Amino acid sequence: MSHIASGAPGDLTAPSRAAADHAALAGTLIPPPPPAWRRLARRLLHLWLLALFLVAWQAVSTLGTRINPQLDVMLPPPTAVFSAAQELIARGALLTHVMDSLRRVLVAVGVGAILGVPLGLAMGWSAGFRASVDPLLEFIRPIPPLAWIPLSILWFGIGDTQNEYIIFLAAFFPIVLNAMAGARDVDTYLVRAGLSLGARRRDLFLTVVLPASLPNIFTGLRVGLGIGWMALVAGELVAAPTGLGFMINNARTLFRSDYILLGMVLIGILGLILDFLMRQIAAIAMPWYRR
Repeated sequence: MSHIASGAPGDLTAPSRAAADHAALAGTLIPPPPPAWRRLARRLLHLWLLALFLVAWQAVSTLGTRINPQLDVMLPPPTAVFSAAQELIARGALLTHVMDSLRRVLVAVGVGAILGVPLGLAMGWSAGFRASVDPLLEFIRPIPPLAWIPLSILWFGIGDTQNEYIIFLAAFFPIVLNAMAGARDVDTYLVRAGLSLGARRRDLFLTVVLPASLPNIFTGLRVGLGIGWMALVAGELVAAPTGLGFMINNARTLFRSDYILLGMVLIGILGLILDFLMRQIAAIAMPWYRR
């Protein structure tokens, strides 16, 4: 009897010991995370195509001037664009142009998101509301933002408000349409499950529809940012006292193609940074969504 009593605890702890052994073995099979320098090097390797593009650009511009000397004006090399950036930084003009353009884009796209996301969600959630708003939306949407420039100058004058209005028109509709698609295409099984459990429409919208629409909402914001930069340049080319579009147009009159390319490069860099930040915000807001 004593033998059975003393052996029982050992028998009861055997499964737990086996589980611990399996866990320890599994832990040894998981590779350790790579060091920070290796992760950074891996990300830098993704820029090989951009580096190849810069090298090709430099080679074409440098070697092409030997065949056609006018190519030095038609397509300055990246080194000349970098020198132009240094020149404008020394004069204190480049930062002013960059900050003014960046502020106009962020303000306009921000207003477009504040107005467009709720409108798109309401249109996707309510078929009746969508049927009422959609005709007006589809009537205004095909009108190019550039067509509004003459009226916007009459309404707002030449300045930030006029340019922000043009950017807002360009970014507003992609934001609305993507938010509407996200709310409209929510899995019907999730909606029925919530209704069968007694969820109210407000709770169902906040807990099911809104989270399911977030991927489309962030897609609309990213598209709106990209289109906003295009509208910004068009608006600043016509009516703006500062900004990257103004700098490009002013450089055209001075035959400074290095300034023109500098403005284009800066727009690309700013757009790339904003898109990266938007993807990081989306990853934080949607930890469950990975693609």
